[in-house]
Amino acid sequence: MSLEYIVRQPTKVSENPPLLILLHGYGSNKEDLFSFAEELPEELLIISAQAPHEMGYGGYAWYAINFDDVKGKFSDLKQARESLDKIAIFIDEIKAKYNTNADKTFLLGFSQGAILSYSLSFMYPNKVQHVIALSGYINDEMIPKTISKDIKTDYYCSHGSVDQVLPVDWARKSKPFLDNLGLQNVYSEYNVGHGVAPQNFYSFKKWIEERL
Repeated sequence: MSLEYIVRQPTKVSENPPLLILLHGYGSNKEDLFSFAEELPEELLIISAQAPHEMGYGGYAWYAINFDDVKGKFSDLKQARESLDKIAIFIDEIKAKYNTNADKTFLLGFSQGAILSYSLSFMYPNKVQHVIALSGYINDEMIPKTISKDIKTDYYCSHGSVDQVLPVDWARKSKPFLDNLGLQNVYSEYNVGHGVAPQNFYSFKKWIEERL
């Protein structure tokens, strides 16, 4: 497989289970979002992927975030694109290996994982049907210049209103951007920092259930 991962098999078995792929944030690992898994719908096959770049102390990144005096904080776009391609291949591998329902693929990303989830939905139209982007934003440098008119994906977007890592202003641009493309989306904010509030969890869980 292209990426390391852990899996929660559906507890409600079906021939072609719906698939949920989890993409963790910068400096985390495949165990992180997996803590959500037990609480999510039992028919889902849940796969938590691990980013390819090791940072030490059990942390991994999808791409480097560099700091320098001139540019300030910037992302390694070459690494980001490589990871994006790896994730796309990985999704196909998982679909084939587990014989999932091709029309029900959910991609949930947190922070750096959310940025890549948005990017993937535009770079690989309709590879996933549903994107859950938690505490992320749409990075213009990681999406095509012209976005396909055939995208049917819908989006659940949320952010902490006091996020000190990724400013909420960046996230607020996602709704007008998606609206402008005519794509179904919901956007909500919670009174937390860079994390997922319990009511945020129940809100996206309900959003997923409505699409099963």
